[in-house]
Amino acid sequence: MVTSIHRPTKAIIDLSAITQNIENILQQLSQEMNLFAVVKADGYGHGAVAVANAALKAGANGFCVATIDEGIELREAGITQPILVLGVVETSYIHLLSEYDLAFPVTTLAWLKDAAMILQLEQLPRPLKVHLKVDTGMGRIGFLASENVNEAVRLIESIPQIEWEGIFTHFATADQAEKSYYETQKNRFMAILEQLPYQPLYVHDSNSATALWHEPIGNLVRYGVALYGLNPSGQAVAAPYKLKAALELVSAVVQVKQLPKGYGIGYGETYITPKPEWIGTVPIGYADGWLRKLQGFHILVDGNFCEIVGRVCMDQIMIRLPHEVPVGTKVTLIGKNGGHEITLQQVAEKLETIHYEVACGISPRVPREYIE
Repeated sequence: MVTSIHRPTKAIIDLSAITQNIENILQQLSQEMNLFAVVKADGYGHGAVAVANAALKAGANGFCVATIDEGIELREAGITQPILVLGVVETSYIHLLSEYDLAFPVTTLAWLKDAAMILQLEQLPRPLKVHLKVDTGMGRIGFLASENVNEAVRLIESIPQIEWEGIFTHFATADQAEKSYYETQKNRFMAILEQLPYQPLYVHDSNSATALWHEPIGNLVRYGVALYGLNPSGQAVAAPYKLKAALELVSAVVQVKQLPKGYGIGYGETYITPKPEWIGTVPIGYADGWLRKLQGFHILVDGNFCEIVGRVCMDQIMIRLPHEVPVGTKVTLIGKNGGHEITLQQVAEKLETIHYEVACGISPRVPREYIE
């Protein structure tokens, strides 16, 4: 998709918020703890490379991504620090993993056995760095707690071109006030660690929520959504300190007209003016990630909350203005304007989803502009 730079709609990313959020969490962690900034999904829609460079300045030790290609993007941008791919990768891509020095999870013995057969015949540029992933209750990827992880360790030790770099798990409810299931997962992970013949370089269980509200196990934190100033729990649990939101979504009014009473607006005529009203058009729509369900929500114009009237179109929305405003007047969809604020969390609540999804859903068509 082409990035549309020749219109006023853009996402403004405050990189100083990224650095501040990292500096704040580092103050809470012990000095031996490593912090890997999670920049998957193009930095949760904020821009992976720009966020990674800001995170490095603030003291991040490495990075987590979801796919090989996301790791390659960071390497080709000049980033040399450790990178951990969090998703399952196929054995057919082990040369890429080696070439770009990307660590990755091993989740089954079958994967190791397949890799061993391949590596009997092929030589890699450098050893593969693997992290054993343990499924302690997420039900997603990883060895079950009932499986013999030590067998995987022994198999790795028998393959000279594979280096056992880490072991980790992921919590399903670390962002909730109720802690019983979190404790169950934690105990399962601790039991596995106690049975290991030795521990690798990295042991980690902590995502943003674990780092904020629990005592991390091991020596590495995977700092994700809180890096961007977003509370992992939404509003369920208060953050222990202020998180600074990094993203602002803005545009401008491109046409203003006064419509008479009884005038239909948008596809399906879902809004009819009850009286003469000033209506503004803003160039953003569901192709940009501003979804149709946001009809009836509001945006900010000159510090006024203005309702979105009529259906959200692919490329445009219509808003009800309190009075006539000049064409070109700034519009804030996420962020502060005239003493008021619209947050990603509020947008998510309107969409009945989470702020992660809203941020990731801002499409590549919307240019990212970076400020310090």
